[in-house]
Amino acid sequence: MSAVLQELLRVSEKAAHIARACRQQDALFQLLIEEKKGGEKNKKFAVDFKTLADVLVQEVIKRHMESKFPGLEEKIFGEESNEFTNALGEMIVLRLCPTEEGTAELLSKVLNGNQLAAGALAKVVHEDVAFTDPALDSVQVTIPQDTLAIWVDPIDSTHQYIQGSADVEPRHGVFPRGLPCVTILIGVYDLQTGLPLMGVINQPFVSQDPVTLRWEGRRYWGLSYMGTNIHSLLPPVSEPQTGHPGSGSQAEDTGSQAAGAPRFSAVISSSEQETVQAALARVCGGRVFHAAGAGYKGLCVVQGLVDVYVFSYDTTFKWDSCAPHAILRAMGGGMVDFQGCLARGPASGREWPQLLYHVGNKGASGVDHWANRGGLIAYRSQQQLETFLSLLAQHLAPADAPAPADAPAPADAPAPADAPAPADAPADARA
Repeated sequence: MSAVLQELLRVSEKAAHIARACRQQDALFQLLIEEKKGGEKNKKFAVDFKTLADVLVQEVIKRHMESKFPGLEEKIFGEESNEFTNALGEMIVLRLCPTEEGTAELLSKVLNGNQLAAGALAKVVHEDVAFTDPALDSVQVTIPQDTLAIWVDPIDSTHQYIQGSADVEPRHGVFPRGLPCVTILIGVYDLQTGLPLMGVINQPFVSQDPVTLRWEGRRYWGLSYMGTNIHSLLPPVSEPQTGHPGSGSQAEDTGSQAAGAPRFSAVISSSEQETVQAALARVCGGRVFHAAGAGYKGLCVVQGLVDVYVFSYDTTFKWDSCAPHAILRAMGGGMVDFQGCLARGPASGREWPQLLYHVGNKGASGVDHWANRGGLIAYRSQQQLETFLSLLAQHLAPADAPAPADAPAPADAPAPADAPAPADAPADARA
């Protein structure tokens, strides 16, 4: 199944190429400019362009994988629906056509006759992008294709993508916002167990050439199956429970940690609950960082910039977490249910409730069916998780415990009722 992972890497790079092109080509960038104007944008743009870019990336991934592995397309689920209604009231199902001309014609209908933008977008979509990772050539892992399914988040952190901030400074390597927070997430899971098996995170906007202003990206991958665990990163420099070089310095320590206590670092949403933020401040001192994008925060843990990513709300979804979860499993870590862990209490050696990807939430509809209802904690090692939870529990009293899963969504996360339904997901997952 290294062939599957190779193709996922290749198509993620093609998706990143599309995402970059939409910012770098004038005809497409103008559509992004219209999106940024909000209520004052030109009314002729009836189609939400950021959604169109999302859907195109998602369709490219689905069609590419189907061409390489027939039968897999029907098991690829994504965040976006591929149905559009244009200004004439026509319902259009967006699918990639065999030719560039055919795709351009279809896109022109979606974009209300904007042939220049449709042609530019079709050209990018049909360009071949070559990419491979030699590290996968020697990997011999056999996973039956009929046991695999895929979650896709075509462009995670679309708000940052539309805003396009390129001059944001990171804090100890962690970007609070901006284009570096944009990710393309592809996660493969086992249909029987729900466990994540393979993950690819493509970060399209990492470095920008000062002359051409063109962006370059990076790719991260991992595979965890039947005792085989491989990933694209070198082992972390620091040992578990010691923090990481990018996590902070002695000067930042607030003194709230007990002498000799393990030093942790965490990345969270800026809208995380105050009680959780206060508890994390006690555990991590000055090493709590804010960042945009669920995929990017998971990547921060993968990269070793922080020890944990904590999110107590129920507004991340399977497509947000599957890819980073798979990579973390390959590294010896994982993603667990935040509220489930607190309910069990700290106990060394206990099986913590891992996030699973094959079953939705009973009684929920729409995208809420696929929400990570109990929140999540992403971590790098089991021992690190257990120590972290024991410290967090001490500072998060029962009276201060997180609100239940139906608590109001944080301001920077989409409310489930407003979010688009997963494309081609099972019927009971739609609103």
